[in-house]
Amino acid sequence: PPLRAFRWTLQEPCWTLMADRNVELQTTLVRYNNPVLVVKHVEKRDLAGDASATKEQPGRPGSGGAVVVDSPRETEEILNCILPPKTWEEDGQLWTQTVSSTPATRQDVINLQEMLDTRLQQTQARETGICPVRRELYTQCFDELIRQVTINCTERGLLLLRVRDEIAMSLEAYETLYCSSVSFGIRKALQAQEGKEKLQEQIQQLEHEKEALLNSISDMKIKADQADRRNAELRASEEKKHSEEIAFLKKTNAQLKVSSVIKRNRSTVR
Repeated sequence: PPLRAFRWTLQEPCWTLMADRNVELQTTLVRYNNPVLVVKHVEKRDLAGDASATKEQPGRPGSGGAVVVDSPRETEEILNCILPPKTWEEDGQLWTQTVSSTPATRQDVINLQEMLDTRLQQTQARETGICPVRRELYTQCFDELIRQVTINCTERGLLLLRVRDEIAMSLEAYETLYCSSVSFGIRKALQAQEGKEKLQEQIQQLEHEKEALLNSISDMKIKADQADRRNAELRASEEKKHSEEIAFLKKTNAQLKVSSVIKRNRSTVR
């Protein structure tokens, strides 16, 4: 009908904007449905008094009001719990995008693997070591696998969800441990640096004390040499004096002996 055609003509700019936003959100490896307009803030228009103008098909934005969405199935509810829908606001319009509930085929898995390899090459992710980009891409790939498995078997998908959460929790614990070890290492390095500076100050102080002691030792050696020379001179002078006294006494003794012999001879002659 003409009225319906007129409605779709009004919706063309909205669909163009939604397509652009959809291209921006395709950077993730998880498969999502097309964005859905939830609220559109525009002036109310009365088009031919048609009361159904405020109600459109799910996933198609209307000229105003809220979009009526069918009640999701149990699998869709579980998928929305595992992978919450994305919501954003643009130009006064509130958009939402839920994860796809379409079952995946073997070709989809092959495409996912090829897309993962392509994204790893495009982002230049590291092949080894710690790389946040590689971790994010593999997380998205694991979420997509959980989505595919959940559609076929809900229990298996929930079990994989527990595995994913456990891995994420372990990684967070490792990150916390790594951060605490790094901070501990930095503290120890700072303490070692401070202790090194103190030890260097002590070394400099001990070196100054050593120089002072060496100077005092050299002074004492000079004084000791001077004292030894003085003592040697005194000893030499004392020995010379002593030897002179001994020679004088010997000479005196010899003279006395001679005089006594002479006196004895004289007495004998008489």
